[in-house]
Amino acid sequence: MAHRLVLILFTYFWGPVSMDSVHQEARAQTALEGETVTIKCTYSTNDPFPYLFWYQRQANNFPQLMLKRFSGSSENEKPFEKRFDASLNLSSSSVPLTIQNVIASDSAVYYCALKPTET
Repeated sequence: MAHRLVLILFTYFWGPVSMDSVHQEARAQTALEGETVTIKCTYSTNDPFPYLFWYQRQANNFPQLMLKRFSGSSENEKPFEKRFDASLNLSSSSVPLTIQNVIASDSAVYYCALKPTET
């Protein structure tokens, strides 16, 4: 009998206190091992060149930077180079995180963050 693993991916919003903001649905997402999961994040800013970040916080650890997205460029940190991706969509003000081939160790809290606009 094959056992199926259910993963719980938590999302939470995180952003600076200003006119800039990010929004994530604060809910648990479940997936079977090997599936693809997308975590939505939308943002609001007056900055024409926003910088968006995704962080992963596993149980009993500090948040770890996963990736950065900004106009014309993208960077993934080493542990997140292969199965993790996010596309910055300026027209819809969104930067959804996609995790391919989920595994048990992907179970964590995921934070979307926006670099504050300097005034």
